[in-house]
Amino acid sequence: MDILNFEAFLVAIVILTLTPGLDTALVIRNTTRSGVKDGCVTSLGICLGLFVHATFSAIGISAILLQSAELFQFIKMIGAAYLIWLGASSLYGVFKGQQGLAVEGAKHLSFDGKRSIREGFLSNVLNPKTAVFYLAFLPQFIDPNGSPFAQSMFMAGIHFVIAMFWQCGIAGAINSAKQALKNSSFISWMEGVTGVVLISLGIKLLIEEPPTSA
Repeated sequence: MDILNFEAFLVAIVILTLTPGLDTALVIRNTTRSGVKDGCVTSLGICLGLFVHATFSAIGISAILLQSAELFQFIKMIGAAYLIWLGASSLYGVFKGQQGLAVEGAKHLSFDGKRSIREGFLSNVLNPKTAVFYLAFLPQFIDPNGSPFAQSMFMAGIHFVIAMFWQCGIAGAINSAKQALKNSSFISWMEGVTGVVLISLGIKLLIEEPPTSA
């Protein structure tokens, strides 16, 4: 697969993956909820969403987000509302006294693979910033003599592997902190912090100005 400036792409995508943001917050939130499996399956959902954005970028659909301020705002509102809902659900759990991993066998905190992958996938797909990033980022490395779709999928695949490795590592590290995770106060603090982060990210999406077309 011929990718232009592959080394530059690799460095950029690693930096992007390691930068804390929504994905990290969501993986931490769900790991404290049901354990490392929850965090890793959430990461799988997040990473599967990358292929949706890569597809949109390859066929030009994401360009609508840059050309239509109304559509961009609509997508922003959907994505932001979902982030705020995730954060609010974390805060609600804190206020209701749920204790994440410290409560063994609690039905409302048991691992649900469909729930985890759905939350990860939707949080990624409904994030217009990821769509705009892929639209602006991937074309810089596509060889015009090759297939844009195949190259976009290949680059998304690399991003998938790096992100899965990093996010599952985070989930494992959080889950391994057994002494801290046995402390219900620590769990409540983690749930509260990640809830506030998710809500803040959602609000940030809502108040950001849409990009202007050239």
